[in-house]
Amino acid sequence: MPLDTVTLTTVAALFAVVSGMNDGGALLATGLKLPSIRPATGIMTMVIMIALIPLMTHRVALTFVTKLASFEGPGAKTAMTVAVLSALSVVTFLSHRGRPTSLTLAIVGGLTGAGLGWGLTVSGRAVALVLAIGLAAPFVGALGAWVVSRLLQHLSSSTALASWHRVGFMVQCIAYAANDGQKMLAVFMIALGFSGAPLGVTSLISILFGMGALYGMPRAGRTLSREIIVSRPLHGVAAELASGVTVIVCATAGAPVSMTQSIAGGLIGAGVSQGGGRVRWYAALKIVIAWALTLPASAILAGVAAFVVKGLTS
Repeated sequence: MPLDTVTLTTVAALFAVVSGMNDGGALLATGLKLPSIRPATGIMTMVIMIALIPLMTHRVALTFVTKLASFEGPGAKTAMTVAVLSALSVVTFLSHRGRPTSLTLAIVGGLTGAGLGWGLTVSGRAVALVLAIGLAAPFVGALGAWVVSRLLQHLSSSTALASWHRVGFMVQCIAYAANDGQKMLAVFMIALGFSGAPLGVTSLISILFGMGALYGMPRAGRTLSREIIVSRPLHGVAAELASGVTVIVCATAGAPVSMTQSIAGGLIGAGVSQGGGRVRWYAALKIVIAWALTLPASAILAGVAAFVVKGLTS
């Protein structure tokens, strides 16, 4: 097996673990105050969905592979390696500080920067569309959570809330596996040169993700569940339902959307439904700043690194 293939495959595995660290805690965070789903059960559900959903649809993975930049030809795998490592560097830095950021933004920035630095074809239109949808997703999630929160206040008793939580969490897991989680599959597609979703590969990705989720859940989960709003179980359930539906709708169009951003927006919307004072705006602002830094930092780092590596290897 060529060295660039081995290197990119190893990086793809690392990317799946970091995705679990960053995204796994965010997926579980909204329900930490409800005992209806234990963390171990939640992680197992995520692992199963990540393994199985791409077998039915992997449109978002194909968007990453074919529409943002053309990673084909000599050196393309090396450029992809640079893109992923740059995205990982930025996200790991923020994750270790308990600031869950968007891996989708990071990988889009990394792909764009590495493509430009290596001299590959980059679709500015596709990148702009992904960014526009990604920017809109937290606001749509917030609006949806506001509506759902108001409905649940009138339609649900405290006993029924646990059932709504199970439904919301399942919707959220399906949404992640159909959309945001497919960035992991996309890297393996480039590394191993396939265009489908083999069960063996998706199973490996899901296991690596689960390992990362176990490690990163306490930090990332705490940030969303405790720092953004003075959270009540109702807020978490509303955020799950709204963010899950938002991300699934985007998946049907093959548009990558960050689950973390949608969940954060949903929590804020649910909090605002009962008064803006429940939202810790300072903590929310810090997360927004992390999002704003993620893409340009990943793009610049990847662009410079790709330019240097190509110069050294050509």
